[in-house]
Amino acid sequence: MLASRSAHAVGIEVKAATTVGPEDFRGLRRLADRLGDDFIAGIVLYTGTSTLPFGNRLRALPVSALWQVPAPSAG
Repeated sequence: MLASRSAHAVGIEVKAATTVGPEDFRGLRRLADRLGDDFIAGIVLYTGTSTLPFGNRLRALPVSALWQVPAPSAG
């Protein structure tokens, strides 16, 4: 029997800055290139307030999102 390797990865970086730019995703882009389809997402946590897209599967998220509880959905 042949075993198949199936692994997926999410990269997370933490920045002590209120702003982020494309250069903050340099390491996550290298990881994405290396892992190909096994790379699920890259996230930069920062001290700002907005969720920002930085390309395919790359996002900047406020570090405060870690302890925010979403409102329950109606229904």
